Amino acid sequence: MSVTISDLVERVKSHRCYSHPIFKNWAKVEPEPPVVGALFHQIQSFCASTRPGWAFPDALKAHGLHRQSELLEEIVESESGHGPELATMAGYIINQSAEKPVFADLYNQEKVEAKLKAFSDQLLGSLPGYDMETGLTTQVRKAIGVFDHRKLTDIENTYRNLGTTLALEMISNQQLIPGEKYCLVDSGIYNADLEVPEMHYLLEHWGEVGAEQHHEQNARTAVELALKTEYAHLVIEGADDFLDSLTGLWDVLDAALLQSGVAAAAQSQRKVAYV
Repeated sequence: MSVTISDLVERVKSHRCYSHPIFKNWAKVEPEPPVVGALFHQIQSFCASTRPGWAFPDALKAHGLHRQSELLEEIVESESGHGPELATMAGYIINQSAEKPVFADLYNQEKVEAKLKAFSDQLLGSLPGYDMETGLTTQVRKAIGVFDHRKLTDIENTYRNLGTTLALEMISNQQLIPGEKYCLVDSGIYNADLEVPEMHYLLEHWGEVGAEQHHEQNARTAVELALKTEYAHLVIEGADDFLDSLTGLWDVLDAALLQSGVAAAAQSQRKVAYV
């Protein structure tokens, strides 16, 4: 199978995940604080699973892919420690959408994330397969499961993981981060500015000089080399696995939280403190 990096990039761009309307619907619905909290719980749980490299960098080295290992290590190191910043941003956005602050301390990651989970349990707990212990939907667990493959070191999974990495970084840079900026900042719903300290997570990831742009370039370089091998089909499989699983997550969140009437039914009670 002869596949170029341009072919794979176009494959990612043509996938439904790449143009999913979840963030446009978020801005359109202007969800109440509990809905925002439930969305953030699922999204931050997924994002947390994408940061560790696990055995992936070492597996690349073991299979002679030394340059790819270096590029992946750069991404992993860059993403380290972003969990607290994402929690702070989530808490800040929720406070901005409520009349009274929901979170007294935006920098207490444990308390912020516990409240996000409580919102998720409240609104998504009745979904089939929802796990009350972790607060995760079936779909987010499936998306997280794609990154568990980074713990495996066989050559087949190593090449699949390269494809997953490219798709992840393209979606992060061109769909997820721009989508968050659109609904959280550009929409004007939350009166949020990228320059305030609480929005540093998004500021750091956004734009041509942001972290995600650099990560995508690293991933493209790593995968371009891998596509010249007999394992190119596995790279494609890895990309598809990620795109399909994330689309499933976006679909369920969109349907359950942004198109279900949850937010619309509460419009008259917006700006209430949810404590």
